[in-house]
Amino acid sequence: MANNLTARSSRTLWIDALSPDRASVLVQVLVISSFAVATALGAQVRIYLWEVPITLQTLFVYGSGLVLGARNGLLSMLLYLVLGMFLPVYAGDSHGFAYLMTAVSAGYLFGMPLSAYVIGLLGKRATGLLGDTVAVFAGSAVLFTCGVVWLHFAAAHTTWSYSIEVGWLRFVGFDLAKVLIVALAYRGLRSWRR
Repeated sequence: MANNLTARSSRTLWIDALSPDRASVLVQVLVISSFAVATALGAQVRIYLWEVPITLQTLFVYGSGLVLGARNGLLSMLLYLVLGMFLPVYAGDSHGFAYLMTAVSAGYLFGMPLSAYVIGLLGKRATGLLGDTVAVFAGSAVLFTCGVVWLHFAAAHTTWSYSIEVGWLRFVGFDLAKVLIVALAYRGLRSWRR
């Protein structure tokens, strides 16, 4: 039985093979690109209840930080923003620099690379589900802070409380569910061995 435990614990987790210090440049480019494309696809699933839609893209923003780490998570979300300069990949059915500078929800887009970076930094230190959840929640806070600040000025709201209500509080339940889904999925992926 001891030999079985030793053999099992010596196997590498397949998800660790995606980390920047273990993956080849080609593998890193592929996973960075994959998360950017997945984020673009997640943006196409949207529910408009308010000024800012509910989308699935944040699942991939959060996941990129946990799976790829700080640097590559940041790069994947920057690639997503660059794709949006040329292709209609944002949730608003538009693209280009002008859209990015004028959309009321652009702050959330700008917050995506920062969110992935923070999640990657904190996730590197996490040792379990609680740590992963805290890392993703911190990244979510960064994302929503950027979004609310931009929304406040772009939509010319008269009070910060209104901006916080329409840009964050309305989304809390949905986002907490996404935070838990990503943290649980990541822990599940970490339990699979090659």
